[in-house]
Amino acid sequence: MNDRSQKLLQIRPEIPSAKILPNMSDEERFQNETLRPVIKLQNGLLLASFQNYIVKGKNSFYTLSLENRLNYVINAIQKDIKFRNSLKGMIIGQFTLEEYEAYIKNSSALNKRMMNMVIKRLQDQIQYFEDKVLV
Repeated sequence: MNDRSQKLLQIRPEIPSAKILPNMSDEERFQNETLRPVIKLQNGLLLASFQNYIVKGKNSFYTLSLENRLNYVINAIQKDIKFRNSLKGMIIGQFTLEEYEAYIKNSSALNKRMMNMVIKRLQDQIQYFEDKVLV
């Protein structure tokens, strides 16, 4: 393992709930060992990126109900290919070379898991995107 890989692994947060079990599929193992920690590490960047997406969308997000805001997150990631690819790049760029080699063997299934996790993370933090009100 090279120096870059070691440093990337050192800065990742530990996620005790992401269990690694012997009978897990390769995709589930990759999700728990790599995707969860990387997505958690990149959380601030993912939030900032979606905030920018909202602004570029002329702030129409702020006129929506909560349910429609949650759907807005889904649609942004599933339908806007450029935005989705940008998010994937933020995550894949934090892979070690060994993880990237494992990722490319089944990138389609792993991309689906990755984007579902990002959607869930953004939806769970939807209050972050509330229009800032000065008190």
